Amino acid sequence: MLITFEGIDFCGKSTQVKLLERYLIDKHINVYVFREPGGTKIGELIRGILFDRENLGMRNQTEFFLFSASRAQLIREKVKPYLKQGYYVLSDRLHDSSTAYQGYGRGLDLNAINTVNNLALGNIIPDLTFIINITVEEMNKRKSQKLHRELDRIELNDNDFYQRVRDGYLQIADKYQDRIKIIDGTKSIDMIHREIMKIIEEYRSSDFL
Repeated sequence: MLITFEGIDFCGKSTQVKLLERYLIDKHINVYVFREPGGTKIGELIRGILFDRENLGMRNQTEFFLFSASRAQLIREKVKPYLKQGYYVLSDRLHDSSTAYQGYGRGLDLNAINTVNNLALGNIIPDLTFIINITVEEMNKRKSQKLHRELDRIELNDNDFYQRVRDGYLQIADKYQDRIKIIDGTKSIDMIHREIMKIIEEYRSSDFL
């Protein structure tokens, strides 16, 4: 079972990944968690390149191929083996991020994005995806609370970019309604967690999980 979490930066998805991991462990379910990009030795090296503020001159195509390269490595090195062993695999981002960020956000050709996404995924598609939805205005409020750390290269993008990304996520969700669930990210952490648990239990009761 592959479950992914998506959304614009500072939406709170990483917190929900951790809460879901704890929930599954409490139910004695084998679970493996990874983040994108990263999750492997090669992927973490690529992550460093992608988020380094020294690389502001990176071309959009280069950015997309680096994300895809990290994803291809992770899928084959970690995700497929764990899925075969019956683990529930949780991903903090996956291919929908590339469609939203590099496709809608950067303006790269969506057909080309989909082709490379499919190649990187190797026929692995999430069973369930949660998009934690917040506005760009809300993102900026949360970003201002993170001034204790330096923003990475992606986080330095302007509001217009993030609006395109958010709009892209909503279009992706509309296209894949059976797989993607939109969650209101302005609710409390606990309320969001309980909403996700309700959806998970609905899938469990239908023998989907």
